[in-house]
Amino acid sequence: MKGVLLPMDNLSYYIQQLLTGISVGGQYALIAIGYTMVYGILRLINFAHGDIFMAAGFFMVYVSASLPLYISIPVVLILTVILGVSVERIAYKPLRQAPRMSIMISAIGVSYLLQNFATYYTGGLPRSYPTIPFISDIITIGSVTTSWITLLTPVLTLFLVLGLVALIKYTKIGMAMRAVSKDFETAQLMGIKINNTISLTFVIGSFLAGVGSILFFTKYPTVLPTIGAMPGLKAFVAAVFGGIGSIPGAVVGAFVIGICENIIKSMGYTTFSDAFTFVLLILVLVVRPSGLFGEKSTEKV
Repeated sequence: MKGVLLPMDNLSYYIQQLLTGISVGGQYALIAIGYTMVYGILRLINFAHGDIFMAAGFFMVYVSASLPLYISIPVVLILTVILGVSVERIAYKPLRQAPRMSIMISAIGVSYLLQNFATYYTGGLPRSYPTIPFISDIITIGSVTTSWITLLTPVLTLFLVLGLVALIKYTKIGMAMRAVSKDFETAQLMGIKINNTISLTFVIGSFLAGVGSILFFTKYPTVLPTIGAMPGLKAFVAAVFGGIGSIPGAVVGAFVIGICENIIKSMGYTTFSDAFTFVLLILVLVVRPSGLFGEKSTEKV
């Protein structure tokens, strides 16, 4: 009978929406890790991180126009890393001993600088992201129709997160990062190269933002100078929700936001999907300011 949705159709629809939500959550997670790592070491909210994600999208648009995709992808990731490290060296390093507010204003300034430069270079016009073979293809599993990118995103995200956690826990580089995050001065006295450790943090965060941009723009193939603002803010909320400074917390927060956002859209309340993210941020700050996995701050007397 026309217009009647069968139970199996309902089930397929909800499974499809859940998969999409998990995929979106994975994309937010890759961006959120950059926020949480930089905050964990520098106690800085890198507001330009979403715009580095945006820049990675434009890098792919222009690089893929002259190079094949199998070369374009690593080139784009390298360019994104160079941009992230350059931002740290030019805008943040000179202010390392400055008041916290100064470096935060610098981060906001870099964000607007990247947006305005992208607007100037592109004329503010949207650019079409190149189609990446295979992962853009549609796949049908039983009665559920989805794309390979939807299935690949959470798997790749978890793989990268597990690799990052292993790096931080079981390597000398990770030990240096943990030492610097605890105490700058003591770590420096122990012979740890602070500048190199901080730069490596930006390398990892920018690399993951580059990977996240490939996954995101494969699914939403339009790049704009302001496109990084909303995913960046949602990733920041995910980091706060999970406990900023905690990598597992950022990942959990990102998946929660991605799934809930998609459920709200599937219910027909697309207008309120963005508002939900910021309502969640307010609730977390009121109920548990340190986040789900964050450590409660203690004051020495």
